Amino acid sequence: MSQSLVNIKIHLIFSTKNRAACLTDASFCQALYGQIENIAVSVGCPAIQVGGWVDHLHSLLSLSRTMTISELTKELKRRSTIWIKQQRPGWQDFAWQSGYAAFSVSQANLPAVVEYIKNQQVHHGGGLSFQDEYRKFLQKNEVLFQERYLWA
Repeated sequence: MSQSLVNIKIHLIFSTKNRAACLTDASFCQALYGQIENIAVSVGCPAIQVGGWVDHLHSLLSLSRTMTISELTKELKRRSTIWIKQQRPGWQDFAWQSGYAAFSVSQANLPAVVEYIKNQQVHHGGGLSFQDEYRKFLQKNEVLFQERYLWA
């Protein structure tokens, strides 16, 4: 075979450092989501959907054949942090939490994941915390974890 082809979709989730609820301005968040999309395209991993809530971000991405999930996440966090600090000069202490979760998404489940990301306000407006949502994702995807290490 002379060509390498992939179709890998990833649902990537990460939070603000210490889950600081600083992403509350809707217009700023829309600009941030656009910036995440731009970064993803620039590293060859186009975003299908980006969204989030006051203390975390969800991205549905197409993983390229040459990029690892950890490299992609590092670039998204690094470059979006620089952008955030440029946009909000008073936010020089802003940071993303060091960890992340990434889940594979089948082609058949793409529409459901897109809707899930679009409807973050619905999920969290009803009182679902990021911690509870994160635990549910880990349990649903049968990821073994120790609670004491999730929030460090």
